[in-house]
Order: sequence, then C-alpha cells, then structure tokens
Amino acid sequence: MTQTARELWIEAPRSARVRDVAAPEPGPGEVLLETELSGISPGTESVVYRGEVPEAVASLMAAPHQLGDLPFPVSHGYLNVAIVRQGPAELLGKRVFSLTGHRSHAVVPVEACHVVPDDMPSSRALVAGIAEVGLNAVWEAQSTLGDRIAVVGAGLVGLVTALLLSQVTPGRLQVVEIDPARRALVAELGLQPVSPEEAADDNDAVFHTSAAQSGLGCALEITGDDGAVVEMSWYGTSEPNVPLGGGFHARRLRIIGAQVGQVAAPKRLRRSRRQRLAAALELLDSRFDALVTGSSPLEDLPVVLDDFSRKADWTRNQLLHAVTYAASQTQGAD
Repeated sequence: MTQTARELWIEAPRSARVRDVAAPEPGPGEVLLETELSGISPGTESVVYRGEVPEAVASLMAAPHQLGDLPFPVSHGYLNVAIVRQGPAELLGKRVFSLTGHRSHAVVPVEACHVVPDDMPSSRALVAGIAEVGLNAVWEAQSTLGDRIAVVGAGLVGLVTALLLSQVTPGRLQVVEIDPARRALVAELGLQPVSPEEAADDNDAVFHTSAAQSGLGCALEITGDDGAVVEMSWYGTSEPNVPLGGGFHARRLRIIGAQVGQVAAPKRLRRSRRQRLAAALELLDSRFDALVTGSSPLEDLPVVLDDFSRKADWTRNQLLHAVTYAASQTQGAD
C-alpha cells in the first residue's frame, strides 16, 4: 500500500500548504481511509484560514478529526468521502462519509464511519456534514407541519437547511436572498425565493445563515411575535451589531444559537451525534446534487482556500467546492 500521504495544513493566518507525510497506521478499533473526495465548507474554513477563531472557543470549534490545534498549525475540515482500506472485514472496500478533512489518508474510529448508499454519488454524500448542521438547527427550532418559516441567506448552509425544512411540509417556506442569481438557483431547487423587501413577516421561525449584520436585522424584522431566530452563522472574531431595540423585547422574540458540536437541546437525550449524522446522510436526495458546484485537486487547495477567504470573483458562484485526489491513490464509486 502507499507509504506516504498528503495533508492540507494551515500553518499561519492566510498561509497553507500540502505536506507529504508518512501514511498513518490504524490501531485497534480504527480504520484507514483513502480519500476519494473532500469538500470545502466555505464559511467555517475561511474563518479558520484567516486565523479568526476566538481563543476562548478554539477547543469547542475544533473539527472532530483535525490534526493539530486551532489556531495553527492545523489540518482542519470535516467533509470527506473515502474508501476503507484497513479495518473490520464488513467495512473493507466500502465508501464511507466521515468528519475528516483534506487528507489523502486518515485514521478514524470505526464508529466515525457512515457507509454511503450504493446509489448515492460521492459528491452528494459530501453534503452530509452540512446537512447535519441544518438538521440540528431544525431540531433546535422544533419546526413542524404548517409552520411559517424563512431562511435568510442562500449560501451553502442556507440552501441545505431550506431543502431539509421543505421535507417538514411547512405552511410557508421562503428563502430570503439579496443576489438575483442565487434567487434563481433557489427557484431551480423548487423553493420560493424572495428579496428582503418581498419577505413575508409573522414567521414562526427564521433561520439566519448569511453571516451578515444586515441579514440578522432582516431575520429579526420578519420574525413573528413570540417567534425565534435560529442563528446559524459563525462570525469568528468579528462582532456584528445586533438590533435589539425596536420591537425585540415588546414582541418577545428569541435568538437561539445553533452549533453542531452538541445535539440540539430538544433531542439531546434521545439522539447521539452519530445518530444525528446518520439521519442527515439518509435525508439527502437528488436535489442536493446541485449544491456541489466545482472541484479542484488537493495540490491547488492552498490557492483555492485563499481565494475563498478573499471572496475572489470565481468563488461567488461556488457553494460546496469538492477537492479531488490523484486517481493512482484513490479508488471507488463516482
């Protein structure tokens, strides 16, 4: 088997490189993974790349199987589809999703592996880690049949969350987005796009995903009395102004922080983190394929990450960007 591996490491703010290292060896209860695809979660990984992780929460915001510690040096990431090369006989040769980053080979516990269904493309399976974020937020809000719901922001997290919410059969579901091109994509996905000016108010729950102060203000404005804003954005070290004047107190609004490190409070006694991720993988249908919008080889990842962090022009139409690995080092289904 291959004796060397390649790993993406962020070594300082806005500085990353691919390292050649010795291939890891699994121990008892572990598997060796050979990566087929990994995926960039643009918001979170840009915060990490820029060195904007607050020191006070660095340990809490660590990716489950990262190497090194935040802020630097660290091999981060959490969207990975790989082939099991060593481990229990029932997993050998299987495609699995795990919360592993941009590495050609990785060792993780057996229980961290989720077998990808035979009929699911590997690119779609990459979305499972984002769907886990969306599912956790839906559980936090306890959204249900007939609810009036809005999602503010049609980026990767917002679109994944909206697609999941559509399976709840809400009474109304709108995706609020300022970019006309993104609104067109929302419509192509079978969802209802609206501009902030067109958004209906009196929502039972509003899921905010834009990571913009103006988006948070919009979310609070269109939340109905006694309703809740589920804040899904991660701002890192930035400190947005939160508009808590006006009707915030008089209308008894709530802001719920949704973070995937723990299972949502309403489900925490009945679902493990493994069960939550398994459920997210099962909820992916063919609509999610449209969210994988491009790919680059691992060798180009330092430049690609820098482009995402600077919001370079070509990244504006990217949602989930896949990272590919040399064919000579990976095998498996497409």
